[in-house]
Amino acid sequence: KKYKESGDDYNAIMIKIVADRLVEAFAEKLHYDVRNNYWGYAKNEKLSFDEILKGDYSGIRSAIGYPSMPDHTEKEKLFKLLDVKKSVGIGVTESFMMVPQASVCGLYFANAEAKNFDVRKIDIEQVTDYAKRKGFTVEKTKKWLSKNYNEI
Repeated sequence: KKYKESGDDYNAIMIKIVADRLVEAFAEKLHYDVRNNYWGYAKNEKLSFDEILKGDYSGIRSAIGYPSMPDHTEKEKLFKLLDVKKSVGIGVTESFMMVPQASVCGLYFANAEAKNFDVRKIDIEQVTDYAKRKGFTVEKTKKWLSKNYNEI
């Protein structure tokens, strides 16, 4: 904020980039700690840096908005359930971007067979069914799943 207010766009952008990288590094470190200490299902894990970057560990760290969970509106339920604003001070905008920007929202799955996947394209029948289950209109659902909706 200080850099932005003083017109120093370069340093304002650089601080955001560093903050984004640090929060992702912390999320990766926390996932390591979960696998090795807290849940302890991978206590004997001995992976190289390259193997970690490739995701060669047991379990996954997924997130709302990833290809396997493209519907960002699910953050509303999760943030309400966990009272995220009050407990950690992170909120969401109308478009479900997290504030502050350098925030992550992940889900850890400990199953060795868990894999991230891509939902890919869905058709109007799937959109209509999903809209009904979410209590959304079809148009609202198309908007939120626009990258996945295959309008023919």
